[in-house]
Amino acid sequence: MSDLELEIDTQPATLIRRLNQIAVARFTSTMSAAQLDLTPVQYAALAALKAHPGVDQATLATHVGYDRATLGKVVERLEAKTLLIREVDPRDRRARCLRITQNGAQLLSKAHPLVEALQPRILDGLTAAERKELIRLLGKATRAQFSVSRDTEQA
Repeated sequence: MSDLELEIDTQPATLIRRLNQIAVARFTSTMSAAQLDLTPVQYAALAALKAHPGVDQATLATHVGYDRATLGKVVERLEAKTLLIREVDPRDRRARCLRITQNGAQLLSKAHPLVEALQPRILDGLTAAERKELIRLLGKATRAQFSVSRDTEQA
């Protein structure tokens, strides 16, 4: 085994990408088994809309941690599936507010317990304390990167 191969196995980007692949595969498998047509980002968008009804697309993108362009396509798909609606913002007729529909809320209520049950399985091999610490550290690293990216955009 070369030094490069060993180095790759300790790089945060590689490990995070691998864990993300596992998490997405498990999410997809779980939704498929339950016959629910939902991706992780669609779930996140619906959950954010339930928690923050009436937000605009840019704010929703911030809530789910996606760029506006990518989230725009997600919103289009959710709207086509009648899981959310866009409404004219009464404060600014040019803007659109997003709201989860009854269909979206029903899908979210079916998916939520499955997603909650899935979370510990994503971190199999870790104790409860290790899971908690990893989540804390990932949150800290994510917030730090978000801060760096905002500083870079403003420069």
